[in-house]
Amino acid sequence: MTTENTKTIENDEFELKATCINNSEIKKPWTANLVYAFMGMLFGIVFVKAEIVSWFRIQEMFRFESFHMYGVIGTAVVVGMISVFIIKKYKLKTLDGEQVVLTPKTYNKGVIIGGLIFGLGWAITGACPGPLFAQIGSGYTVIIVTFLSAVTGTWVYGYFQDKLPH
Repeated sequence: MTTENTKTIENDEFELKATCINNSEIKKPWTANLVYAFMGMLFGIVFVKAEIVSWFRIQEMFRFESFHMYGVIGTAVVVGMISVFIIKKYKLKTLDGEQVVLTPKTYNKGVIIGGLIFGLGWAITGACPGPLFAQIGSGYTVIIVTFLSAVTGTWVYGYFQDKLPH
C-alpha cells in the first residue's frame, strides 16, 4: 500500500506538479529490513577499510594533500552514473517489486548556500552523512555531536523549508 501526495510548486518561471509516493507507509514484517541492515553494515565495513571514515583522510582532501578521497568520490560518481543508466535502461524494480521512478530536479539558489554549509561542516567535523554511522560504529564517539547536529539541521530545514526562497 502506498500513499500518494501531490505537491504544487509555483514560481514566476514555472509551475511544477509532482506526485510523491511515500514508501515508508508500506506495511512489511520487521525481518524485511534485515537485508538493508546487512547491506548497511557491509557498506560501513567498506568505508572503514577504505579509510573514508578517517578524519585525517578528509583533512588531507580539504588541504589538497592527497588524491585518496577525490578518487573515492570520483569512483562513487561514476558508479552512480552507471547505476542510474542501468536502472533506466532495464526499468529495474525495488526489492519490493515497485518501479524505480527518477524525477527531474529543478535548480534553486538555495543549493549553493546549502552546499557551502554542508562543505564547511564536513571540513570542520571531518564527517558527512555517508560515513557518519561508520565513524560512530568504529568508536569515534565524538562524532555523536556531529550526528546530533545533522539531525538538528535536518529538523530545522524541514521546519523552515516552506519559508525558504526557491
